[in-house]
Amino acid sequence: MAIMTWIILLIIFLIVELLTAGLTTIWFAGGALVALILAALGLSVAWQLAAFFVVSFLLLFFTRPFVLKYIKPGKEKTNYEGAIGKQVLVTEKIDNLQGTGTADLEGLEWTARMSDDRATLEKGMFGEVVAVQGVKLILKPVEPEEKENV
Repeated sequence: MAIMTWIILLIIFLIVELLTAGLTTIWFAGGALVALILAALGLSVAWQLAAFFVVSFLLLFFTRPFVLKYIKPGKEKTNYEGAIGKQVLVTEKIDNLQGTGTADLEGLEWTARMSDDRATLEKGMFGEVVAVQGVKLILKPVEPEEKENV
């Protein structure tokens, strides 16, 4: 009976993995496979459960960061990634300590903050996008290259 349970769980985990866009249950499918092998070898249910949880955790903990970093299933590049390195025009004074600031990036107004909390940019100045955090542009001060690029 334990063999059938592990086969069913393995199939369920694999089906869920196939139906989802990201890596969600493949780690548990690996644990179920090891538990299935132990069940076929005649080990007790306690050993099977322990192996399922240990293998699932180890796969999740050690392989997931590598897979997400190098494979990135379902990750689509968005237009914000192209914002890094671009110059933007400050439309409201950027002051991290006051929590203020907006900038215009290609005709769209974004909330903006400085990469250095001590730095500020006044309205009409230019900044370079060094990162995007959520819906905020993170800027460093720069001299404008050409006004047409803004």
